[in-house]
Amino acid sequence: MGSLPATSLADWLRTASDEALATLLHARRDLATPPPADSTVLATRAGTPGSIARACEPLDTVTLAVLESLLVAGADAEPVPAGAVAELVGVDQAAARAALDTLRSRALVWGDDDALSVPPGAREVFGPFPAGLGAPGRDLAGADVPALLAELDPDERALLDKLAAGPPIGRTRDASDVADIPNSPDTDAPSPVRRLLACGLLLRRDDQTVELPREVGLALRGGHAFPPAVRREPPLPTHPHQQSTVDAAAAGEAMEFLRRTESLLRMWSAQPPPVLKSGGLGVREVRRLAKELEVTEDHAVLLVELAAGAGLVADSQETSPEWVPTTLTDSWLASAPAQRWVTLARAWLDLPRLPGLAGARDPRDKPLAPLADDLRRPLAPAGRRRVLRALADLDPGTGVRGVEELVAVLAWRAPRRGGRLRDDVVRWTMAEGAALGAVALGAASSATRALLADDRPGAVEAMIDALPAPVDHVLVQADLTVVAPGPLEPGLAAEVAAVADVESAGHATVYRVTETSVRRALDGGRTADELHELFRTRSATPVPQSLSYLIDDVARRHGRLRGGAAGSFLRCDDEVLLAEVLANPAAAELDLRRIAPTVLVSPYPLAEVLDGLRAAGFAPAAEGPDGQVVDLRPSGRRIPPRARSRARPVVAGQRPIGEEQLAAVLTHLRAGDRAARARRGATARLPAGGGPDTSATLALLSEATREQREVWIGFVDAHGTASQRIVTPVRVGGGVLESTDNERYPLHRITSAALVED
Repeated sequence: MGSLPATSLADWLRTASDEALATLLHARRDLATPPPADSTVLATRAGTPGSIARACEPLDTVTLAVLESLLVAGADAEPVPAGAVAELVGVDQAAARAALDTLRSRALVWGDDDALSVPPGAREVFGPFPAGLGAPGRDLAGADVPALLAELDPDERALLDKLAAGPPIGRTRDASDVADIPNSPDTDAPSPVRRLLACGLLLRRDDQTVELPREVGLALRGGHAFPPAVRREPPLPTHPHQQSTVDAAAAGEAMEFLRRTESLLRMWSAQPPPVLKSGGLGVREVRRLAKELEVTEDHAVLLVELAAGAGLVADSQETSPEWVPTTLTDSWLASAPAQRWVTLARAWLDLPRLPGLAGARDPRDKPLAPLADDLRRPLAPAGRRRVLRALADLDPGTGVRGVEELVAVLAWRAPRRGGRLRDDVVRWTMAEGAALGAVALGAASSATRALLADDRPGAVEAMIDALPAPVDHVLVQADLTVVAPGPLEPGLAAEVAAVADVESAGHATVYRVTETSVRRALDGGRTADELHELFRTRSATPVPQSLSYLIDDVARRHGRLRGGAAGSFLRCDDEVLLAEVLANPAAAELDLRRIAPTVLVSPYPLAEVLDGLRAAGFAPAAEGPDGQVVDLRPSGRRIPPRARSRARPVVAGQRPIGEEQLAAVLTHLRAGDRAARARRGATARLPAGGGPDTSATLALLSEATREQREVWIGFVDAHGTASQRIVTPVRVGGGVLESTDNERYPLHRITSAALVED
């Protein structure tokens, strides 16, 4: 940030340029809220342990190693040269300088290269043993530590090697009563600990604790505070692919995910699962869903979490609450596949929850349930996007060979970000992205790259290009199966689903036509001729006679009985058939009675009467007021969508500071510094009497306005925060002081004023 000598962080910040301060406030957003009164306040905030910890989160391992090495060298107490730091870390001067520049830009280090300092609060952030090294040894100054280590026996060396790996503290009963042990390596001590204490290669902290001196730890580590792995980013093995290959593989998984989401919504429309008393979805419901959809339980959890995250399902919030599809479900189902996928993918990117936590145990040893509040993690979107951006930063089509290698690389790039779930979030993101079709072959798809750039139209276009083109035909087989050789056109898919049941799904979906499925199509208002026309015009293979016979046979029996609401009625031109119905035991259960030679009525709902007759072997059809066949199948429950909040994809959950706000903060800060300098230099001249006389203050401000003199003022803002400013008044009136910097100060908030001497 600067190279001028400074005795404190506040002094250094005062000498910094506006550009350097802007860089600092962009990097450490917490320092700007509320605007600091002056550089002293800014330095105080920047030196708090909490702010330092946040500032360290995006730093890579080698930069953090440089900061820890400064603490090892005692830069929080006295300035140290940069050369000593580079030697401790084991990097060259160029690498050390780059790390120091990063630390200076965040005010974690200040001063010239020959006199570097760090805030004392940094020691609290990194703990009492930075780099895992202990305190300097009292008796090792000028000693040849490597020579002393070479004389140790294997037991002693093994003990020191263990402590050298960190932390440098060990618990032992041999640390007590050592005052009588001469400080000589020739002492016949009864244990390795006592002999090492006698040599000065261990320090005694209390009766049960020993500490490895810093000089010994460094010697055992080869003269450096950190192992070689810290100094450079781990390699990330990759596989090159064509981006089109990645997109095609991702599109295949995306189609499967969409199909299973549709199945989930239809299942919950017909039979919504209950909401647990503690919130969330029960284990049995997850297992049932996984079995029905033929997926793992983890995959089932991801499906329900994204359905809820996209607003497609919600808690009904009734007396006995259930998870019910919302009205958004119908519009989602009516959308094109690419649009449906983008809706789910965006919900996943911005989901402030971690589905991977489902099934883990909470502090009370209870499993965490899907859709429960326990899975909420506001920083989840930032962690998810960080993983995907690492993939997107690779060349198009390039995929990582293994997830664990990516875990290691991201851990090196930001070891202090993500907490205890840091590495798990990487694994979960890769697994969830592969299931959703956002990641394939270890690479980000083109649609995912567009979403990361917040380009929704581009993501839709990329997914349209990747998805196989919809087919307009099917293949009808002699065994009454219908094969869809790819995704069907929406209209054709609806027609086939109406007359056939899915037997197996995948890139080629297999449907089966049965008597029940044909009757379902006829119940929906389709005629036998329409079904024959469907298969004749849309089948690329000859329609087998067995299918034609099945349709005609079901149609011949279908609808001979007609039902209506009375409760309900049945009518039939065939009086013999009505007599057969009345003779059946089902007639008594349904309270059917004849009201005309061709009409029966029942007090029960029509749907219940028709189901009862079908169970008895009849094939009735429902009739509307116009005499046409109607479909009484329930369409499923719907509830209004719940309002949901989306987490902003910003690191650490903070919005970046805007340019206008930044300019206002810098103006505020510089004015405070000028006011502080005026007070320290005794350049302020109070009006006669020197007291808080309102009339005297107004007279002084008026004089300054006429003469265009600078004025030192103290005032209290709307939040009750007191600060000082140096201003040049341009107008005093209407209860407001206006200054040349376009600021307005209410006169009733000005607590003091003084002219600044030239």
